[in-house]
Amino acid sequence: MTPTGESLGARANDLASRREPFVHATVVRAQHPTSAHAGDTALILPGGEIQGFVGGNCVEFAVREYSMQVLASQEPLLLRVVPGEPSRSAEEGAVEVSNPCLSGGAIEIFLQPRIPAPRVLVVGTTPVAQALETLGSGVGLAVELTDGESAAPRSDDAALIVASHGKAEESALEAALRAGVPYVALVASGTRGAAVLESLDVDPAQRSRVFTPAGLQLGARTPGEIALSILAQLIQERAKTRHPAPAAPVATPAAEAPATAIDPVCGMTVAALDSSIHLEHNGVTVYFCSPGCRAAFRKDPERYALTL
Repeated sequence: MTPTGESLGARANDLASRREPFVHATVVRAQHPTSAHAGDTALILPGGEIQGFVGGNCVEFAVREYSMQVLASQEPLLLRVVPGEPSRSAEEGAVEVSNPCLSGGAIEIFLQPRIPAPRVLVVGTTPVAQALETLGSGVGLAVELTDGESAAPRSDDAALIVASHGKAEESALEAALRAGVPYVALVASGTRGAAVLESLDVDPAQRSRVFTPAGLQLGARTPGEIALSILAQLIQERAKTRHPAPAAPVATPAAEAPATAIDPVCGMTVAALDSSIHLEHNGVTVYFCSPGCRAAFRKDPERYALTL
């Protein structure tokens, strides 16, 4: 049973509350004959599962493939699927895929990535910590206040900032460094910050990653100004990974686009995912764009074996 718009909305809210990425697909134009209509929507999960309806099997293969690319790039995309011999053309922000399985018509689907806001753990309840929480949401960050004993940083966190004025600083800093959190900062004077770093039970390379005194040197004095300088430094460091200098190594994308395979029947490129239509043949997983192509292969596999 196809989920209704209301149930898809509830599902999207549930995914967002659990900080799970997904793609929201919306049919923006449908040219008859097509099975979908303008306004139809679906959610595509990282494993390729499609919940909702934005077209039949001949369209779903392209939606699945390009949704995985959208999750990897974190950039929206307009997908147009038309009938014709297998081909694809791309321009900035859009791609057109020709599919011989389509009997006619055309469809345009907008693929919008829904990526959780980067999580920033702030240790402490000091005025600086509270200012970080207030200002962080305004720059697209999910700021969570915690204490040093309860802090549980993860490798996918954007930052851990210790602003607890001496309370359980070491354990939180060590946990963040060992987890590989990219931005780790300590709000302290230069003298006290150096003493805290010296006490950390980590190797010198990890110790050198801690920003202390935290924040850009803007002459900040009030808690709000200090928080602003820290967020500015965090944004600056995150920008370096998105747009590295020419001599620097290119940063790894937030997610990797899936492997692809060629449908041996029609020649279409499909995502090599468990959720794609496939079967096993002589120990090899063969992927298809539609049940029709899979049925044709099953009927006469030797005819298509040379294309595997």
